[in-house]
Amino acid sequence: MTRIELGSVVHGMTLDDAAPDWPALTSEELTAVLSDLPGLGRATAQVSWHSPRPMSTSARVRVGDTHVFVKRHHHAVRDDGRLRLEHRFSDYLRSRGVETPRVHRRDDGTSVTRRGEYLYEVFDIAKGEDRYADVASWLPYHSPVDAGHAGAALARFHEASEGFFEPATPWSVLVDSTDLLTSVDPFETLSELVSTRPGLALGLSEFSYFEDLAAILLDPLSRAREATMEERALWTHGDWHPSNLTWDQTGEVASVIDLSLANRTFALRDVALAIERAVVDWLDAAGRGETSVDEDSLRALLSGYHARRPLRGSDREVLATLLPVVHVEFALSEVEYFAAVTGSLTNRDLAYRSYLLDHVEWFASARGRELLDIVLRGDW
Repeated sequence: MTRIELGSVVHGMTLDDAAPDWPALTSEELTAVLSDLPGLGRATAQVSWHSPRPMSTSARVRVGDTHVFVKRHHHAVRDDGRLRLEHRFSDYLRSRGVETPRVHRRDDGTSVTRRGEYLYEVFDIAKGEDRYADVASWLPYHSPVDAGHAGAALARFHEASEGFFEPATPWSVLVDSTDLLTSVDPFETLSELVSTRPGLALGLSEFSYFEDLAAILLDPLSRAREATMEERALWTHGDWHPSNLTWDQTGEVASVIDLSLANRTFALRDVALAIERAVVDWLDAAGRGETSVDEDSLRALLSGYHARRPLRGSDREVLATLLPVVHVEFALSEVEYFAAVTGSLTNRDLAYRSYLLDHVEWFASARGRELLDIVLRGDW
């Protein structure tokens, strides 16, 4: 599939805007999708806001007197089985006290609409203020106060997800996993992934990926595997950053949105991802050549989590070991997405070199070691 070039722009892999991967949702398309959902009637659907997130197409939509949130995926990226799993997880979390937007279902209980090459989800509008709606994903929190509330909310999320025992989703395009992290032989695991996923093979075909695995990834992966062998499996969010949260009038987290990277991993990995995604300013680094760290938000995030789920010294050691490699599986899934789904070789190169490899090496730099020291000291 070739990349779709449209007049509108979305957030890119750097701070620069980019052409969207997918065409915008249209009124005619939305009206057809919403027409057979109970309570929405047959009024013409109108988009009130287009999301700038690049890897799916979503929008706030008005139909009659009702406002909903519609998300569209290409079938090469998601299937209805995976989406239904996300909906079951969302329902479970809500039953356990974590607010998530309710998915709309037809009278027969189905929650995914298939039209041609696309799949659609329709949700209630998330409760609370979406104050990061137009902020690029993975940029830092507006303030340490937000970070502290996000840390506390992540602890509540992990408490709520206890008892959700569905099996993990296998590694796939834009699906996170722990395949390499938990592998006794990462070379064999990567070989199997490449042999069974033609899109990943295409994405890696111009890189010396086994040499890079040996030189850059193998040692930190091995240390992380050794440190996390006893961690208890848990369904986790997988993409905890401020754009995936809404906020109430007191400043606390009101709702958790976007479970597209949720999977059965373990809690400390989710904490490490929350640090990696929104404390280190990777996007700004692409423009300035310098990677900044929001130390105040780092301390606040960990303090907020620790107040509800205490992080022992051994937990902090696990976090410090995980941080250099917590992104590896998703980075590889992006390599496949950009090479085999959107056809963006520029973004494929960024995903492989700047995301997969450079992030690992940054944690060995002086600034990266300073971040790890803050995590290890626990003086938040």
